[in-house]
Amino acid sequence: MKIGVMSDTHGSLPYFEKALDLLKDCDVLFHIGDVLYHGPRNDLPEGYNPKGVIKEINNLDNIIIVRGNCDADVDQMVIKHPIEDGYILTEVGNVTFLLNHGYLESKEETIRQAKDKGANVLILGHTHVKELYMDEDLVVLNPGSTSIPKDGSHSVAIIEIMPIEGNHHEVDMDINLIDINTGEIIEL
Repeated sequence: MKIGVMSDTHGSLPYFEKALDLLKDCDVLFHIGDVLYHGPRNDLPEGYNPKGVIKEINNLDNIIIVRGNCDADVDQMVIKHPIEDGYILTEVGNVTFLLNHGYLESKEETIRQAKDKGANVLILGHTHVKELYMDEDLVVLNPGSTSIPKDGSHSVAIIEIMPIEGNHHEVDMDINLIDINTGEIIEL
């Protein structure tokens, strides 16, 4: 089972398409917010085309979207997939994920909530900075930004969940951050 993770696309069609190309083999896509608009603090991203991004998203049938600070009520009128407020708790392949854009509360509070809800992986966006680390038994992941990175490279993440042979309840997980422009794995 493969999960593709992207965040902070901010209406950039070429980077959204590059992300989709890298994630085309994924069974599920997570979008961690800030889908269409660049917001008042960001410059227009390269290839800014929210209508084009809407068309691409609406052609997908396997995407879960969490609302970011730049996402507006009107976005739900044009995007056929639900744009969920706040936290999304979901299970894929025996792994529990908590998805949150990451702007309403402190990271520490969000990590506490993920642990309280029994999540194995917390996925955040918002900062446009890639992160992948363990906080006790919780994996904390930020895929960075596809369109306006603040740490150098445009990026997505791929999570591969592999069942452990002979045990239906335990899995092994491999998480990689990927540079959208080169397709190479990013080491943090």
